[in-house]
Amino acid sequence: MNFEHTEDRRMLADSLNRFIAEQYAFDARDRIAKSQHGFSKEIFQQFAELGVIGALFSEADGGFGGGGGGFDIAVVFEALGRGLVVEPLLGAVMVGEALVAAGSDAQKEKLGDIINGVTVAAFAHDEADTHYERTRVATRAERSGDGWVLKGAKAVVPQGEQADLFLVSARTSGNVDDETGISLFLVPAKTTGLTVRGCPAIDGGRVAELTFDRVKLGAEGQGYATLERAIGRGVLALCAEAVGAMEAAKTATLEYLRTRKQFGILIGSFQALQHRMADLLLEIEQARSAIINAAAAIDGTDRVARERALSAAKFSIGRIGALVAEESIQMHGGIGMTWELPLPHYAKRLVMIDHQFGDEDHHLQRYIALGKELVA
Repeated sequence: MNFEHTEDRRMLADSLNRFIAEQYAFDARDRIAKSQHGFSKEIFQQFAELGVIGALFSEADGGFGGGGGGFDIAVVFEALGRGLVVEPLLGAVMVGEALVAAGSDAQKEKLGDIINGVTVAAFAHDEADTHYERTRVATRAERSGDGWVLKGAKAVVPQGEQADLFLVSARTSGNVDDETGISLFLVPAKTTGLTVRGCPAIDGGRVAELTFDRVKLGAEGQGYATLERAIGRGVLALCAEAVGAMEAAKTATLEYLRTRKQFGILIGSFQALQHRMADLLLEIEQARSAIINAAAAIDGTDRVARERALSAAKFSIGRIGALVAEESIQMHGGIGMTWELPLPHYAKRLVMIDHQFGDEDHHLQRYIALGKELVA
């Protein structure tokens, strides 16, 4: 397999990295993350104008992607992770994937506004009493005439306060843990009966809780298979973001080892620290290999192979991300714990990525369970 990126993807990565370095320095990012909105709509629009959102979708779907699918997502989100970007591109790729996979013609027309940065889309699936279980959906959708009425709540929706459109999972039949009976609905933010309550996120930006009080809708979604594909895109994006954050933490740590002196000697000359840094570099490359594998599998027709590759990548990212966070801070010493330094913000983001869409323990168990399906 050829692991080299195409010329178009290299140009996209260069342009995006340069834009983030020039327009998204750490001080600016910190100010944006702590702002009332939790992200900058101006920066988000600039990402759209640069073609960053469009690169996440193929030309057939109205985007500018080069047909690389998972590799296009990986290139974009690695750059975003390197800059600790908080703008809602994760929601764009997940909601967009659901529209591509199962949307009606009318619903797919909304994809253009998402790609152009006009519409901020958010993925609303997690609920307060779930523990990464994708099939556990307590929010109910009941028939009402020609449409549906939603009742329930969704928790920790990234950038939910500023979203224009939500992709919401709800149960139209079955028990709370059944895989069958899950439907997906597009809910405009201004829908009557929808309440959005926001709060700051621990790693920057904001999240929201959605409450549905007899929210009326007019269409039924495609269910669990579409949900799984959308989450798969999100898992790949988060894994690539984590590698970008690891690369930034690694670069900062190497620079510190090359410049910090102890007893008049550069600490980078200490053999023990050299060995620890070498181990860290190898682990980061292993994480990158797992993402390459997942990116190659994400558009495959073998569902089990695809999901195993994604769970393997998420498990690797969870384990290695925690290791990079801990080792980088320890090799910095006390200064590594100060919020004025970018490093602890990267470390915090790596820890939080582990907990989005399932932590390393969850995905290890999922990988094992999917493996049993292969031999069953």
